[in-house]
Amino acid sequence: MDIQGKIINVLPERGGVSQRTGSEWKVASYVLETFEQYPRKMVFEVFGTDKIAQFNIQVGQSLTVSFDIDAREYNGRWYNTVRAWRVAPFDPNAQAAPAAPMGMGAVPGVNPPFPPAQPAAAPQQPADMGGSFAAGGSNDDLPF
Repeated sequence: MDIQGKIINVLPERGGVSQRTGSEWKVASYVLETFEQYPRKMVFEVFGTDKIAQFNIQVGQSLTVSFDIDAREYNGRWYNTVRAWRVAPFDPNAQAAPAAPMGMGAVPGVNPPFPPAQPAAAPQQPADMGGSFAAGGSNDDLPF
């Protein structure tokens, strides 16, 4: 998934040593605010010293962030992780049209979120059943 916005905060890096491999790891977290009429904020992570240096994210930058979302369980509670795998400068002039809202099951860039609109058919008149409701007659066989 992709999102565009401005970096409003860089959080302190976290790091440690993997118990499984014994190698060091680092994670940097950033707060991005979208450009929508009602801006939303999202925290995402960049994992790895090499990616942190490559992306070189600074406060005030306008970026397009490609990310994956994953969830994990720990002690009976669930936690989400939003991890960036690509970061590029955002150029508002490069966008041809705003993105349409995605529907359930839509894959960005692959299938449209909703089927194309079809012209509505003209409403059909009910067939005459042989009786007149206006005259007090009834054509149904319901007991009430």
